[in-house]
Amino acid sequence: MSPLAHSLLRTLRWSERTLDAVIAPVVFTAMAALIGVITLQVVSRVFFTAVGWTEEVARFLLVWITFLAATLAFRRGRHIAVTFVVDALPGLPRRLARIVALLVALGFLAALVTIGMEYMQVQSFQKSASLRLSMTWVYAVIPLAAAIMAWYALVDIVALALGEPRADVEGAGK
Repeated sequence: MSPLAHSLLRTLRWSERTLDAVIAPVVFTAMAALIGVITLQVVSRVFFTAVGWTEEVARFLLVWITFLAATLAFRRGRHIAVTFVVDALPGLPRRLARIVALLVALGFLAALVTIGMEYMQVQSFQKSASLRLSMTWVYAVIPLAAAIMAWYALVDIVALALGEPRADVEGAGK
């Protein structure tokens, strides 16, 4: 691999690690908040009067956690995949099959970004029942997470095209 290609790949992988370093604590904090909100909800229902906003906050946190954690799983190759055929292929055909799979995923993720943006716009007039929060903020995670996963897929495609399998991901290079 040329020094320029190696430098490009190193920069792309640095961007992935940086995104991961931001997203992982956000997901952890959101999980802690979700536990706190649900605990408050249970305690308030059992001992006092139910706190009305807790159900809504829990639902919104769960949506955000789901999509952001999906980006972390995508980068680590932890989404469900049937790879026994690809894994059985020799070097170049295996790489090409992985590139094709990533291109399909990239197409899906690009469509999800577009659809998510449209959905945000359609729902922008709607406010949540308890918090009166614009639903745009709730649905913003869809295109955001899809764009992040699309970036990860693009980095993987570049790495495979340059002939270097993902060394920094569990299960890569099998």
